[in-house]
Amino acid sequence: MLTQEKQAPELLEEKKTISGGEALIRGLLKEGVDTIFGYPGGAIMPIYDSLYDYRDQVNHVLVRHEQGGIHAGQGYARASGKVGVVFATSGPGATNLITGLADALIDSTPLVCITGQVFAHLLGTDAFQEADVISISAPVTKWNYQVTDASEIPEALAKAFYIAKSGRPGPVLLDITKNAQLQQFTCGEHTPCYHVRSYRPKPIVRKEYIQQAAELINQAKKPFILWGQGIVLGSAEQEFKAFIEKSGIPAAWTIMGAGAIPSDHPLNVGMLGMHGNYGPNVLTNECDVLIAIGMRFDDRVTGRLDKYAKQAKVIHLDIDPSEIDKNVKATVPVWGDCKETLPLLTELVEAKNHPEWLQKFNDYAAEEVAQVIQDELHPTSGEMTMGEVMQQLNELTNGDAIIVSDVGQNQMVACRYAKLNHTRSNITSGGLGTMGFALPAAIGAKFGAPDRTVVAFAGDGGIQMTIQELGTIMQSGVDVKIIIVNNQFLGMVRQWQQLFHERRYSFVDIISPDYIKVAEGYGIAGKKVSERENLRSALQEMLAHKGSYLLEVMVTKENNVFPMVPQGCSVSEIRLK
Repeated sequence: MLTQEKQAPELLEEKKTISGGEALIRGLLKEGVDTIFGYPGGAIMPIYDSLYDYRDQVNHVLVRHEQGGIHAGQGYARASGKVGVVFATSGPGATNLITGLADALIDSTPLVCITGQVFAHLLGTDAFQEADVISISAPVTKWNYQVTDASEIPEALAKAFYIAKSGRPGPVLLDITKNAQLQQFTCGEHTPCYHVRSYRPKPIVRKEYIQQAAELINQAKKPFILWGQGIVLGSAEQEFKAFIEKSGIPAAWTIMGAGAIPSDHPLNVGMLGMHGNYGPNVLTNECDVLIAIGMRFDDRVTGRLDKYAKQAKVIHLDIDPSEIDKNVKATVPVWGDCKETLPLLTELVEAKNHPEWLQKFNDYAAEEVAQVIQDELHPTSGEMTMGEVMQQLNELTNGDAIIVSDVGQNQMVACRYAKLNHTRSNITSGGLGTMGFALPAAIGAKFGAPDRTVVAFAGDGGIQMTIQELGTIMQSGVDVKIIIVNNQFLGMVRQWQQLFHERRYSFVDIISPDYIKVAEGYGIAGKKVSERENLRSALQEMLAHKGSYLLEVMVTKENNVFPMVPQGCSVSEIRLK
């Protein structure tokens, strides 16, 4: 049995003898759940039987594969700011969640996954569709727990939501045996816990570190801010904006932090990392104070750590103490929720501008435009590029759409060039880099933000990994716009093979089906575009269409994404060509 340290309000207002399955559904409703992504099976059937009586209160989206379900849950959580909820059965149903759990853990996405399990008396007997999902999922969940008695369900569920959404968010899994789902018990006697012993989701803010950080910033001549998804997860966009505008410090973003402030903000100097912008990478190794906010110094951002920002004093703001000093040693660690720590820091920093320092970023940006961006976004001849597709989309949506990118060259193009006017507008698989993410995540994002235009931006490789989720679109009627940029290659692998393996293109040619016919089979409208003069009208038709739409755009086969920091190099060794 779970133990609890404090008592919270009762999950159910009245005492009532109900099944474990019904207790779970009523608990989800009490948590404010309005959407569940799932796929039924034998071991979770009692929960689905209970769900039948509540189908007018919660929307269940039947996916076509459990991996699609958990990516949809991720998209829902990222677009809405709520906890995504996913159902799967035991054995292969549960193990099909593992990729999504790993993706959600590294990207700090709040999920509660409910898996069915065989009867408790059969555990460990290799029963039909039994898998030790607790052991399997332990490395890729923030917390997991196996429920074997119905009376545990209310508290376990409340604890799951509390852990998933508090502190640094993440995925949680509850594995519920079939007997616990069927068992009758008197609900109302067991109340959920809201405090977990030894778990401190928000570290104590130490004011002396805030003071030290402010002193370093006030003395700096060339300060530089790096921000990540922590700003978005902490709902600290306004606090962050106030901080950079008072301090006048140039700021660059990781792909997970994109959109926290608008793309065209004058202090937004671009994207960090392997395929980030020229100036932010080079000038990381020239700044005198580096202020990292809600980011984890991932290797794709830092390049060679022994050559990363060695000249700078480092201030690191993060809610997760384990990230401090993990990769880059902090001169001043600022533990805490950035929604709380940023205003304290803003109060102490001096109002300044850094015109000469900011001009350096602008000079590098002008060079990047001339050597890379102009030809990528505004080509006048040859085959179409992924960049011009995104540029045309920007103009037609005015930067108001949610862009859900897959993984590969399409992802780097989307993250580099998408215009984002609003937070929670860039949804992608950051840390794990999961191909096949875009289509199901876009479905989830639309359920999470039904009033916004949602565009899945995928390559011809990634889209085929989860293309069965077109069936989810067909059955649910959700309105998702899908762009496939088809270069007839596994483009990012091919780029590396070209640059670092003497063009030995080993198994990267990929043949695609007729996507328009596939879409038609699922009742989804679509069009294929091969000529530049037809691109804009096709995008307009897609955006104006009522309902989902698939647009395939044939792009140049061997175009590379630049700039690029080659693996094993310093960020200042970034290549423009």
